[in-house]
Amino acid sequence: MTFQSQLRIPGPTPLPERVLRSMQRPMIDHRGPEFAAILAEITAGARRVFKTKNDLLLLTSSGTGGLESAVANLVSPGDQVVAALCGNFGERFAALAAAYGADVVRLEFEWGQPVDPDDLRIILERHPNARIVLLTHNETSTGLTNPLRELARVARDAERLVVVDGVSSISSIDIEADAWGIDVAVSGSQKGWMAPPGLALVSVSERAWAQQAKARSPRFYFDWKEARTWAEKGMTPFTPAVPVAFALQEGLHMLEEEGLGNVYERHARLARATQAGLKALGFELFAQDGYRSNTVTSALPPGGLDVAALRKLLDTRYGVVLEELDIAPADGRGVAAVTASVQGIPAAAR
Repeated sequence: MTFQSQLRIPGPTPLPERVLRSMQRPMIDHRGPEFAAILAEITAGARRVFKTKNDLLLLTSSGTGGLESAVANLVSPGDQVVAALCGNFGERFAALAAAYGADVVRLEFEWGQPVDPDDLRIILERHPNARIVLLTHNETSTGLTNPLRELARVARDAERLVVVDGVSSISSIDIEADAWGIDVAVSGSQKGWMAPPGLALVSVSERAWAQQAKARSPRFYFDWKEARTWAEKGMTPFTPAVPVAFALQEGLHMLEEEGLGNVYERHARLARATQAGLKALGFELFAQDGYRSNTVTSALPPGGLDVAALRKLLDTRYGVVLEELDIAPADGRGVAAVTASVQGIPAAAR
């Protein structure tokens, strides 16, 4: 795979050459048969990645827009919602629910530690009126992957709706939406799908549709019912990001050519190499061992290393762009979050 850039931030990610070329096509009629065929292909391919037979909606937005759509369609003002939190993006999901008037019950864990299924079970027992559970599969800010299968099982056993932020995991880390009992899962085109930002992918179960019919939050642009109605006609309710659809279609071709199992193993292999290299250079990995992400690595620099200076050096000398996240510990060290492929970092850090 050949990439144009050395962009190594948590997202957007670099685009393969063939994905870039796919976007050089002329614009097409988004109400015509050509787009309908593309939409059908994307929907079918995404279902295979999500491992679901549920409805798969394509929304023109960032991944966060997809998450907001879940809240807008499922939550009524005053509803009690449990949010499992262990990082910045879990906090964002909880904030979205609160913005729509939900009574958010916060199940909080130290950043870098995974959500504990036993603790989730206890809080659900204490809050029988909380019908929805918000889970973050891959916490980008801390480089941690939560035990989603176990967490979803706990929530389903308690007969709660399982809503998952899979923005930085789905298509790069295995997920089985139907087998694991996930009612809603959200991803974004700019991560492992190898496309630019602009499209959110949302799977919706029959249980979620039943809740959607009862929810009273206002919705217009993110109305799932409208999205499904138009999708049945081969269209989206509003103008879609057509070039991103071209890119997503090509990205799906690449995923299927490589094979999802091989894709997941490649990410795991690169993650292990990245983590080992950073540890050898004196970095402290932020996430707990056994739960470290295969798509993004967060690491604390060794004492005395200026993260801002390191980022500048990597950018100017090697063309490698990293992100620094504001999750610094008490000693004031910055946290550098880098994706799994980090060419140039060992030499620069030395």
